[in-house]
Parts: sequence; C-alpha cells; structure tokens
Amino acid sequence: MYIALTIIHVLACFGIIGIVLLQSGKGADIGSAFGGAGSQAVFGSMGTPTLLGKITTGIAIVFTITSFTLAILGGERASSVVREAAPPPASTPAPAAPAAPTAPGPAAPTPVTPASPAPAR
Repeated sequence: MYIALTIIHVLACFGIIGIVLLQSGKGADIGSAFGGAGSQAVFGSMGTPTLLGKITTGIAIVFTITSFTLAILGGERASSVVREAAPPPASTPAPAAPAAPTAPGPAAPTPVTPASPAPAR
C-alpha cells in the first residue's frame, strides 16, 4: 500500500508539473494594471474554467491527499535520528567485588637451604 501510494504521488507530481507548464500565463494581464491596455481588474476575471484548469484542480487534490496520507503513514514507520546520550561516567569507582574464597590446597614445601660449612679455626 505504501509503495503504491508513493507511485501515485510521484505521478501526480509529474502531472502537476506538466499541466501547469501547458497553461498560458497571466503575466500579460498584470502589466495592464500599470497603465497598459484597458483592463477592468488587476488580475481579470477567471471566466469559465477550462479543461486544463479542471484537470489541474483534480491532480492537485490527488497530490494533497497522497501527501497527507504519506505523512501519516511515514510517521508510523519513522524512528528518531537523534542518538541516545551515553550515560555519564561514574564519579567514584565501583567497589571491587570480594574475591571468592579458595579451598585450602596442599601446602607448598618450604625450600631447604643447604647449611653453610662451619668456619675453619
């Protein structure tokens, strides 16, 4: 559903671009407001809607609906880009764990040193 909605949205984008570029501009009418040919209003009246105007309205509605829907669906899928802060280092070192008691083993033999010879007289 998400991919199909994205495809429809991209097609609506291209449709709006194409339809708007096909329509005639209103720039010539604005020039008449500054002393050009006799014009009744600054932007003139819209008159009857043309076929391109109706198509533009329809595609704009589809574009708006898909934009809102993708924003809502995208909010459910998104995760934060902000990383969690690392916990602060401890100010005092943790006490060392007591060593585990060891079972008494065989005693190590004491080293035997040879006796030194008695001094001669």
